[in-house]
Amino acid sequence: MLVTMQSLLAEAKKGRYAVGGFNCATLENIRAAVAAAEALDAPVILEYAEAHEQWIPLAEIGPIMLDYARRARVPVAVHLDHGTTYARFVEAIRLGFTSVMVDASALPFDENVARTQEIVKLAHSVGVTVEAELGHVFNSSIGAAKGAVADAEEEHEDLDAIYTDPALAKAFVEQTQVDCLAIAFGTVHGVYLSEPKLDLPRVARIRDAVGIPLVMHGGSGVKPEDYRTAIQNGICKINYYTYVNQDGGEAVRRHVENGGDRVFFDAVSAVATEAMQKHYEEAIALFRARD
Repeated sequence: MLVTMQSLLAEAKKGRYAVGGFNCATLENIRAAVAAAEALDAPVILEYAEAHEQWIPLAEIGPIMLDYARRARVPVAVHLDHGTTYARFVEAIRLGFTSVMVDASALPFDENVARTQEIVKLAHSVGVTVEAELGHVFNSSIGAAKGAVADAEEEHEDLDAIYTDPALAKAFVEQTQVDCLAIAFGTVHGVYLSEPKLDLPRVARIRDAVGIPLVMHGGSGVKPEDYRTAIQNGICKINYYTYVNQDGGEAVRRHVENGGDRVFFDAVSAVATEAMQKHYEEAIALFRARD
């Protein structure tokens, strides 16, 4: 069933678990994510990022995401991830997306606030959830969104200057009235090239300051114990894409290598979907695990 992201995250906050936000650039992503959620009787968030435009336009895949959400046996929110243009927010909301993310964290604080306020006014007028971001999430040179500038922890002398500041987060939430906040505490978009050093106590300080659900971007590749600590400290939504996408690709590679003289695309699609569903199930179970 199609639901708002706010309703999913309110339950996650109360239950001290996280909901997976799974990016969908293909039909296989959608089918695998919904099947995994139904297999575990768990909610899920289907996401489309503007960077996916290189593979498929929002106008094409958005209605498919919404159709799968409406027919699902579990609660499903459909979310615009890393939105940057007013026109794209309007497009997603008109399609029926139940949440949008304002990606303005690279702007100065006041400009981020102003941009976010504008979208909150638009989205809240029609009952759509709004996520925003404060702080800087690193970008790996492998698997990061198109156009992202690769960087790493060692390239920054003062991590306090780029990680989310609890006091600024409190002011940001009060001024914008966003429903959830993506924060920076050491995670990386794309493939981790070295073990991440996460500032997990910072997550708890931000939770106490803002009082709303927190979001982890760059969620793939984190150690299980760090997921659990981050969730206990206030993370209610985990964006997860790169590693499951990589698993789908590796399954296809093995299928092609073992396929003999002929490889059929429908079989390739099924192989990728099966591999990604298995990975999604593992991720969902981990995000809902209790110590």
